[in-house]
Amino acid sequence: MTAAVSSLSEARTVPLRECGSCTLCCKVYNVVELGKAAGKWCSHCKPGRGCTIHDNLPDECAAFNCLWKTMPSMSMQWKPDQSKMVLTLHPGTNNIHVVVDPGLPSAWTREPYHGQLRGLSKANMAKGHLVVVLVNEQGTLILPDQDVPLGILKPEQAVSVTLEAGPNGGVYDVKIFNRRTTADGQTLELAAASRHPVRSAA
Repeated sequence: MTAAVSSLSEARTVPLRECGSCTLCCKVYNVVELGKAAGKWCSHCKPGRGCTIHDNLPDECAAFNCLWKTMPSMSMQWKPDQSKMVLTLHPGTNNIHVVVDPGLPSAWTREPYHGQLRGLSKANMAKGHLVVVLVNEQGTLILPDQDVPLGILKPEQAVSVTLEAGPNGGVYDVKIFNRRTTADGQTLELAAASRHPVRSAA
């Protein structure tokens, strides 16, 4: 799975890709309208069966589709109830979020998933889509040749990567910003920065 990801506006559901018995999104995300915290099963969900208020969903649930449903190159093994992670394109940052079931926090490190996430990073960094793994709020940035622990990553924070050319392949300059809303609009404040030499020509 090394394909480039379509933007949210271009995304369409792949024919015949139905949620069926998959309900992992009902566990891993917070739902503001319901006061539901991330990492806990929604009180309206019957795990493995579906939502009991499907005809009256909160707006954020009704609008939700994971990348397995919209990205044809993602195989059946990436269906969230099998992979134990939900992949989405984050609307605020444009990054690919890999939200892992906290009941199996190492799911993203298993093969073939980890290798394919590296491929996804390689195919999408140039388009501005970074691959960020989240286990609850613990973040890890997946680069084409290495994984960078980010620590606690809050929803209001944004991650950026700049690849600086160099004689030995270059350096990744990784920055985390706090996004703040002010009277003049939204501003970014640097919260953390780190540099990571490129390990290969991947």
